[in-house]
Amino acid sequence: MNLLLFTEADRCGAASITVHDRRLQHLLQVHRAGVGDTVRVGEIDGRIGEARILAIDDSAATLAVTLQHPPPPKLPLTLVVALPRPKMLRRILRAVAELGVAELHLVNSYRVEKSYWHSPVLEAAAVRDYLLQGLEQSRDTLLPPVHCHRRFKPFVEDLLPALISDKVALLAHPGDHPPCPRGIKDECLLVIGPEGGFIPYEVDKLQLAGCRAVSLGERILRVETAVTSTVGRLF
Repeated sequence: MNLLLFTEADRCGAASITVHDRRLQHLLQVHRAGVGDTVRVGEIDGRIGEARILAIDDSAATLAVTLQHPPPPKLPLTLVVALPRPKMLRRILRAVAELGVAELHLVNSYRVEKSYWHSPVLEAAAVRDYLLQGLEQSRDTLLPPVHCHRRFKPFVEDLLPALISDKVALLAHPGDHPPCPRGIKDECLLVIGPEGGFIPYEVDKLQLAGCRAVSLGERILRVETAVTSTVGRLF
Protein backbone atom coordinates (compact mmCIF):
# COMPACT_ATOMS: atom_id res chain seq x y z
CA MET A 1 0.00 0.00 0.00
CA ASN A 2 1.80 3.11 -1.27
CA LEU A 3 -1.18 5.34 -0.53
CA LEU A 4 -3.68 5.10 2.31
CA LEU A 5 -7.05 5.86 0.76
CA PHE A 6 -10.01 7.17 2.72
CA THR A 7 -13.54 8.45 2.18
CA GLU A 8 -15.77 11.03 3.84
CA ALA A 9 -17.04 8.23 6.10
CA ASP A 10 -13.56 7.94 7.67
CA ARG A 11 -13.43 11.59 8.73
CA CYS A 12 -13.68 12.34 12.43
CA GLY A 13 -13.14 16.08 12.07
CA ALA A 14 -12.38 18.72 9.51
CA ALA A 15 -8.77 17.54 9.09
CA SER A 16 -8.54 14.10 10.67
CA ILE A 17 -9.57 10.53 9.89
CA THR A 18 -9.91 7.25 11.78
CA VAL A 19 -9.29 3.84 10.19
CA HIS A 20 -10.15 0.43 11.61
CA ASP A 21 -9.90 -2.14 8.80
CA ARG A 22 -7.11 -3.63 6.67
CA ARG A 23 -5.58 -0.16 6.42
CA LEU A 24 -4.95 -0.26 10.17
CA GLN A 25 -3.40 -3.72 9.87
CA HIS A 26 -1.15 -2.43 7.09
CA LEU A 27 -0.01 0.49 9.24
CA LEU A 28 0.76 -1.85 12.12
CA GLN A 29 2.23 -4.84 10.32
CA VAL A 30 3.92 -3.38 7.24
CA HIS A 31 4.75 0.22 8.13
CA ARG A 32 5.17 -0.62 11.83
CA ALA A 33 3.87 2.90 12.32
CA GLY A 34 3.64 4.73 15.60
CA VAL A 35 2.44 8.05 16.95
CA GLY A 36 4.12 10.93 15.14
CA ASP A 37 4.92 8.98 11.97
CA THR A 38 3.68 10.28 8.62
CA VAL A 39 2.16 8.35 5.74
CA ARG A 40 0.92 9.26 2.27
CA VAL A 41 -2.85 9.51 2.05
CA GLY A 42 -5.48 10.32 -0.53
CA GLU A 43 -9.21 10.92 -0.49
CA ILE A 44 -11.00 8.68 -2.97
CA ASP A 45 -11.88 10.79 -6.01
CA GLY A 46 -10.05 13.68 -4.36
CA ARG A 47 -6.61 15.05 -3.54
CA ILE A 48 -3.39 13.48 -2.23
CA GLY A 49 -1.22 14.52 0.70
CA GLU A 50 0.25 13.38 3.99
CA ALA A 51 -1.12 12.37 7.37
CA ARG A 52 0.51 12.34 10.80
CA ILE A 53 -0.52 9.58 13.16
CA LEU A 54 -2.08 11.05 16.31
CA ALA A 55 -3.03 7.76 17.98
CA ILE A 56 -2.77 4.09 17.05
CA ASP A 57 -3.48 0.77 18.73
CA ASP A 58 -4.91 -2.63 17.76
CA SER A 59 -8.42 -1.23 17.35
CA ALA A 60 -7.99 2.05 15.43
CA ALA A 61 -5.64 4.72 14.13
CA THR A 62 -6.37 8.44 14.08
CA LEU A 63 -4.46 10.62 11.64
CA ALA A 64 -4.25 14.38 10.99
CA VAL A 65 -4.58 14.87 7.24
CA THR A 66 -3.23 17.53 4.89
CA LEU A 67 -4.16 17.19 1.23
CA GLN A 68 -1.96 19.22 -1.10
CA HIS A 69 -1.82 17.69 -4.57
CA PRO A 70 -4.18 16.53 -7.32
CA PRO A 71 -4.02 12.87 -8.35
CA PRO A 72 -1.99 11.94 -11.44
CA PRO A 73 -3.79 12.41 -14.76
CA LYS A 74 -5.53 9.46 -16.34
CA LEU A 75 -4.42 8.05 -19.67
CA PRO A 76 -6.58 9.18 -22.60
CA LEU A 77 -7.72 5.57 -22.96
CA THR A 78 -11.05 3.76 -23.00
CA LEU A 79 -10.40 0.02 -22.67
CA VAL A 80 -12.85 -2.60 -23.94
CA VAL A 81 -12.10 -6.17 -22.85
CA ALA A 82 -14.03 -9.39 -23.43
CA LEU A 83 -14.89 -10.64 -19.94
CA PRO A 84 -12.06 -12.95 -18.80
CA ARG A 85 -12.25 -15.73 -16.24
CA PRO A 86 -12.65 -14.42 -12.67
CA LYS A 87 -9.09 -15.06 -11.52
CA MET A 88 -7.73 -13.07 -14.45
CA LEU A 89 -10.38 -10.36 -14.05
CA ARG A 90 -9.08 -9.59 -10.56
CA ARG A 91 -5.63 -8.91 -11.94
CA ILE A 92 -6.96 -6.87 -14.84
CA LEU A 93 -9.03 -4.65 -12.55
CA ARG A 94 -5.96 -3.94 -10.42
CA ALA A 95 -3.85 -3.27 -13.52
CA VAL A 96 -6.45 -0.93 -15.04
CA ALA A 97 -6.36 1.21 -11.90
CA GLU A 98 -2.56 1.03 -11.61
CA LEU A 99 -1.98 2.05 -15.22
CA GLY A 100 -4.41 4.96 -15.07
CA VAL A 101 -6.91 3.73 -17.65
CA ALA A 102 -9.73 6.27 -17.82
CA GLU A 103 -12.63 3.87 -18.38
CA LEU A 104 -13.19 0.10 -18.67
CA HIS A 105 -15.93 -1.75 -20.55
CA LEU A 106 -16.33 -5.51 -20.04
CA VAL A 107 -18.17 -7.13 -22.94
CA ASN A 108 -19.56 -10.48 -23.89
CA SER A 109 -18.16 -12.64 -26.68
CA TYR A 110 -18.85 -16.06 -28.18
CA ARG A 111 -15.82 -17.45 -26.32
CA VAL A 112 -16.79 -15.94 -22.94
CA GLU A 113 -18.26 -18.65 -20.72
CA LYS A 114 -21.71 -17.75 -19.41
CA SER A 115 -20.68 -18.64 -15.87
CA TYR A 116 -18.20 -15.74 -15.84
CA TRP A 117 -21.09 -13.27 -15.71
CA HIS A 118 -22.27 -14.79 -12.42
CA SER A 119 -18.90 -14.49 -10.67
CA PRO A 120 -18.78 -12.66 -7.31
CA VAL A 121 -15.82 -10.73 -8.74
CA LEU A 122 -18.33 -8.71 -10.80
CA GLU A 123 -20.27 -7.55 -7.76
CA ALA A 124 -19.91 -3.79 -7.30
CA ALA A 125 -18.17 -4.08 -3.93
CA ALA A 126 -15.62 -6.57 -5.27
CA VAL A 127 -14.88 -4.48 -8.38
CA ARG A 128 -14.38 -1.43 -6.20
CA ASP A 129 -12.04 -3.30 -3.85
CA TYR A 130 -9.78 -4.53 -6.66
CA LEU A 131 -9.68 -1.08 -8.22
CA LEU A 132 -8.76 0.44 -4.87
CA GLN A 133 -5.88 -2.02 -4.55
CA GLY A 134 -4.57 -0.76 -7.88
CA LEU A 135 -4.98 2.88 -6.83
CA GLU A 136 -3.14 2.22 -3.56
CA GLN A 137 -0.25 0.72 -5.50
CA SER A 138 0.08 3.57 -8.01
CA ARG A 139 -0.75 6.48 -5.68
CA ASP A 140 -3.94 7.50 -7.41
CA THR A 141 -7.36 8.39 -6.02
CA LEU A 142 -9.64 8.43 -9.07
CA LEU A 143 -11.73 5.29 -9.55
CA PRO A 144 -12.16 4.47 -13.25
CA PRO A 145 -15.76 3.72 -14.26
CA VAL A 146 -16.38 0.03 -15.06
CA HIS A 147 -19.30 -0.91 -17.33
CA CYS A 148 -20.60 -4.43 -18.06
CA HIS A 149 -22.25 -5.37 -21.35
CA ARG A 150 -23.76 -8.85 -21.43
CA ARG A 151 -24.83 -8.67 -25.09
CA PHE A 152 -22.17 -8.20 -27.74
CA LYS A 153 -24.24 -7.04 -30.72
CA PRO A 154 -26.17 -4.23 -28.95
CA PHE A 155 -22.93 -2.96 -27.47
CA VAL A 156 -21.12 -2.88 -30.81
CA GLU A 157 -24.02 -1.47 -32.82
CA ASP A 158 -25.60 0.94 -30.33
CA LEU A 159 -22.88 2.06 -27.92
CA LEU A 160 -19.47 1.55 -29.51
CA PRO A 161 -19.82 4.13 -32.33
CA ALA A 162 -20.40 6.89 -29.76
CA LEU A 163 -17.47 5.68 -27.65
CA ILE A 164 -15.21 5.72 -30.70
CA SER A 165 -16.17 9.24 -31.72
CA ASP A 166 -13.07 11.47 -31.98
CA LYS A 167 -10.79 8.62 -30.82
CA VAL A 168 -8.21 6.36 -32.38
CA ALA A 169 -10.03 3.00 -32.25
CA LEU A 170 -7.84 -0.11 -32.22
CA LEU A 171 -8.66 -3.82 -32.12
CA ALA A 172 -5.72 -5.90 -30.89
CA HIS A 173 -6.29 -9.21 -32.68
CA PRO A 174 -4.04 -12.08 -33.82
CA GLY A 175 -3.44 -12.15 -37.56
CA ASP A 176 -1.76 -10.40 -40.45
CA HIS A 177 -2.51 -6.83 -39.40
CA PRO A 178 -0.40 -3.66 -39.22
CA PRO A 179 1.62 -3.43 -36.01
CA CYS A 180 0.08 -1.68 -33.04
CA PRO A 181 1.24 1.96 -32.95
CA ARG A 182 3.55 3.29 -30.26
CA GLY A 183 3.55 6.46 -28.22
CA ILE A 184 0.29 7.93 -29.46
CA LYS A 185 -0.89 11.29 -28.14
CA ASP A 186 -4.56 11.16 -29.11
CA GLU A 187 -7.61 9.88 -27.28
CA CYS A 188 -7.74 6.14 -27.83
CA LEU A 189 -10.17 3.24 -27.55
CA LEU A 190 -8.56 -0.20 -27.37
CA VAL A 191 -10.44 -3.49 -27.77
CA ILE A 192 -8.92 -6.76 -26.52
CA GLY A 193 -10.68 -10.08 -27.03
CA PRO A 194 -11.02 -13.26 -24.96
CA GLU A 195 -8.58 -16.16 -24.76
CA GLY A 196 -8.43 -17.40 -28.35
CA GLY A 197 -9.55 -14.06 -29.76
CA PHE A 198 -12.85 -12.83 -31.15
CA ILE A 199 -14.60 -15.02 -33.72
CA PRO A 200 -14.68 -13.70 -37.34
CA TYR A 201 -18.25 -12.39 -36.99
CA GLU A 202 -17.23 -10.32 -33.96
CA VAL A 203 -14.12 -9.00 -35.67
CA ASP A 204 -16.22 -7.92 -38.65
CA LYS A 205 -18.73 -6.13 -36.40
CA LEU A 206 -15.97 -4.32 -34.51
CA GLN A 207 -14.36 -3.19 -37.74
CA LEU A 208 -17.68 -2.01 -39.14
CA ALA A 209 -18.14 0.06 -35.98
CA GLY A 210 -14.83 1.81 -36.70
CA CYS A 211 -12.10 -0.26 -35.02
CA ARG A 212 -8.82 -0.81 -36.86
CA ALA A 213 -7.27 -4.27 -36.37
CA VAL A 214 -3.64 -4.21 -35.26
CA SER A 215 -1.12 -6.89 -34.38
CA LEU A 216 0.87 -7.29 -31.17
CA GLY A 217 3.33 -9.63 -32.86
CA GLU A 218 3.57 -13.33 -33.60
CA ARG A 219 3.09 -14.48 -30.00
CA ILE A 220 -0.37 -15.24 -28.63
CA LEU A 221 -0.67 -13.45 -25.29
CA ARG A 222 -2.86 -13.99 -22.28
CA VAL A 223 -5.52 -11.31 -21.90
CA GLU A 224 -3.88 -9.76 -18.83
CA THR A 225 -0.51 -9.68 -20.61
CA ALA A 226 -2.08 -8.14 -23.71
CA VAL A 227 -3.69 -5.42 -21.59
CA THR A 228 -0.53 -4.34 -19.79
CA SER A 229 1.83 -4.68 -22.74
CA THR A 230 -0.46 -2.86 -25.18
CA VAL A 231 -1.22 0.02 -22.80
CA GLY A 232 2.53 0.39 -22.19
CA ARG A 233 3.18 0.35 -25.91
CA LEU A 234 0.52 2.92 -26.71
CA PHE A 235 1.46 5.40 -24.00
